[in-house]
Amino acid sequence: MRIGIYAFLVIAAAFFLLPVYVMVLTSMKSMSELQLNGVLALPEAVRIETWRYAWAEACTGARCEGISAGFWNSVRILIPSVVLSVAIGAVTGYSLSLWKVKGANILFGLLLAGAFIPYQIFLLPLVRAFSAVGVQGTLISIVSVHVIFSLPLMTLIFRNAFSSVPNELFRAARMDGCGYWTIFWRVLLPMSGPIIAVAVILQVSGVWNDFLMGVIFAGQTNMPMTVQLNNLVNTEMGMPAHDVNMAATLMTALVPLAVYLLAGRLFERGIYAGAVKG
Repeated sequence: MRIGIYAFLVIAAAFFLLPVYVMVLTSMKSMSELQLNGVLALPEAVRIETWRYAWAEACTGARCEGISAGFWNSVRILIPSVVLSVAIGAVTGYSLSLWKVKGANILFGLLLAGAFIPYQIFLLPLVRAFSAVGVQGTLISIVSVHVIFSLPLMTLIFRNAFSSVPNELFRAARMDGCGYWTIFWRVLLPMSGPIIAVAVILQVSGVWNDFLMGVIFAGQTNMPMTVQLNNLVNTEMGMPAHDVNMAATLMTALVPLAVYLLAGRLFERGIYAGAVKG
């Protein structure tokens, strides 16, 4: 039985790692070597020139500055989007779980229902609204969109997590004179590390990997890395430069991968603690 389980795990790991293996090898070969030896053969020599070219010199449309500008644009979009969405979701989930205000369940139901409405139907109204106030195509518009569309999920995560806190702890804090914000800062947040890790990893993956919102709301000056990667792959003339494309793709994927590797253990603890349970 155990041999069968390990065999299945090895096969599954190989299935998911094979594309990564091909991408890494392709990014380290020249096009002539790639055509001669194929994608599965080991490179004759490790080449980092392709990575440097993809980072600083590759053409992403009319500009040939690599994807480095898109990387820093994505960082500028990512940090406020993650901080604001996690912070607002934590406060909203806290309010709906431990402070039983009138109509809280109805409000939560409406908020949750909003998560199942296709966000594509909101794109045109949002563009018109942002244009009316003069922020369309700016950092404010792209960050606002990511925060707005993430609130249902963030609220659900924190509400379900905070609902598992014993009411006796909440009542004891109130008897000791703690108010709304004191309970939130000194009681709930210190024990919410795994839950926050779940929310951060989900948001980092969603915001960093986003393409559609970046195309519509970011504008030319805030174009994220995913949009520049698309321009790099789809604006080439003649034979595609697979080595450059693979290097750029791997660099685009490094940030969410690094976040998960660094916070993966907290992510697992958050799942086990009930962060995404109903």
